[in-house]
Amino acid sequence: MNKDALRYDKWFTTPEGSHALGAERRLLDSVVAQWPRRNQRVLEIGCGTGLFQQILYDDGFSVAGLDKSPAMIDEARKRLGPSAELYVGNGEALPFTDKEFDFCVLWTMLEFCDNPGLVLAEAARVAAKGLLIGFLNRHSCYYLARGWRWPWQPSSTLARAHWFTWPEMRALALVHTGFKPALSRSVLPGPPFTWRDAPPWGLINRLILPPQLGAISAMRIDLVGYQPLTPIYAWKTEPGIG
Repeated sequence: MNKDALRYDKWFTTPEGSHALGAERRLLDSVVAQWPRRNQRVLEIGCGTGLFQQILYDDGFSVAGLDKSPAMIDEARKRLGPSAELYVGNGEALPFTDKEFDFCVLWTMLEFCDNPGLVLAEAARVAAKGLLIGFLNRHSCYYLARGWRWPWQPSSTLARAHWFTWPEMRALALVHTGFKPALSRSVLPGPPFTWRDAPPWGLINRLILPPQLGAISAMRIDLVGYQPLTPIYAWKTEPGIG
C-alpha cells in the first residue's frame, strides 16, 4: 500500500476517524434514501481505497469505481474483490459513454481536483439518474481545526485542499450540471475533539443538519424524476432542502 492509501485507511481506524465514518455513512444513506438500488449501477469517481464503495455495495447498489492512482485501485480491489468494477482514470475525462451508469458519487474528492467543474460536468454526462456530492465545508469548525493554515502547524493534505462553502458548491453544481440540488444535509458540527460517542457529543453527532453547519456536507442532484421509495431513515423534518 502506498503512503497516501495507508494514511487514508489508517485514519478511519482511529477513534476520531471511526466516529467520522459512521456519521458520513448516516449522511450518505439519508441523502440517497430515495434512490432505487436493485440493478442500479453507481460509479464513484475518486474512489480511493474503496471504503465508500463498500458502503454503497452494502446498501444494495452495483458499484464501480475510478481513481487516478493505480495504488488506490489496487487497495480497492483487495477490499472489494469481484464485487466492484474498478478503473484507473481521470475524472476530468471519464472513459465511459453518456448515461452509462445510473448514478455517480463524488465524495470529498472535488476539493483535490484541478478543475472540479469539469469533473462535475463529466459525472453528469455519464449518470442517467442522479449525482451525490459530498464535500468538506469551509464554514465549519472542522475547517478551523484542520483546513486553516495556522502558522504553527505543518502543511497537510487537508490544509492544501480547496474547502467549499455551501453556496459555492451549489453554484458550481448548477453551472456544470444544469440542476439544482434536490436535497442537502450535513453532519459533525463540532471540531474533531468532539467526534466521540461520549455524551453529549455522541447525541449531537448523530444529528443530520442543514448543509451549512457540519464538517461534511452532501447534496443530491436528481437528473430525472421517479417515484420515491421508502427511505432508509425516516425523518420528521427535511432540513436544508434546496
